[in-house]
Amino acid sequence: MYRSLLISLTCLASSIANAIEYPLPEDNSNLIGTMEYYQVEKGDSLADIANEYNVGFLALLEANKGVDPFLPAPGKLLAIPTQLILPKVDREGIVINLAELRLYYFPDDQDVVHVFPIGIGRVGRETPLMTTKISQKTKHPTWTPTANIRKEYREKRDIELPAVVPAGPDNPLGDYAMRLAHGNGQYLIHGTNKDFGIGMRVSSGCIRMNPWDIEWLFPQIPKGTKVRIIDQALKQTEEPDGSLYVEVHQPLSKTESQLGKDKTVKANEDLLLTIANDDRAYARLNAALNLQMGIPVEIKALN
Repeated sequence: MYRSLLISLTCLASSIANAIEYPLPEDNSNLIGTMEYYQVEKGDSLADIANEYNVGFLALLEANKGVDPFLPAPGKLLAIPTQLILPKVDREGIVINLAELRLYYFPDDQDVVHVFPIGIGRVGRETPLMTTKISQKTKHPTWTPTANIRKEYREKRDIELPAVVPAGPDNPLGDYAMRLAHGNGQYLIHGTNKDFGIGMRVSSGCIRMNPWDIEWLFPQIPKGTKVRIIDQALKQTEEPDGSLYVEVHQPLSKTESQLGKDKTVKANEDLLLTIANDDRAYARLNAALNLQMGIPVEIKALN
């Protein structure tokens, strides 16, 4: 499998595909894609770069610790997290991993996966874990805010929301919405009318996508498509050649008091057994667990 690092020094004026399509790996591998790099130009922001590469704002920030998100230094070489480990879950339908703020779509009878950055529920309005399906698809949806959301807008933003927000440019659901058959069906995968929030925790529990991403995804997804929402901050893969990789993301804050604070990710017993008596691999694993950069790290070389 090709794993060399691909250095991309193209400027932001160049265009790339909106949806990132990866061939599914063969021979029981779980590692897909290659890392890319981008050299910052004057006036760039991480939000602009994240949109250009369609990787999500926090994912880009996670992979480039210490970089100013608003004014990254010109000439700085940024790691673009376009290599990743597939989550440990059946490869079917839609899989949403909250910890990495990514949506995976596995089309039937195709050996590819499409990966998108997403926005998810903020602290206090978390997107729940679930196994469900798409129950409804709506183009140009209306938005019916809940009583709690209307109260929040009134008290915190001094905005009186109508009972129903019609379709159009003022609708925060954007132009497409897919309802999940969970509970009372209040959770959606939808677009947005805002120019921020993708790859961040900003929603009231729904899954928010870039307008161009959901415009592509919406017609691909039939009603009844399986949806799994998981939370895997640590992903790992032992590759066919014997090499071992981990991908560690910052765990989601569960309370307001955890915001901005370091949170621990622990290795599972199977992973620790795999590197037993290998001091070098153990040191690399500890470094990855502490740095939480959200990119695959080789902790044990091939045999």
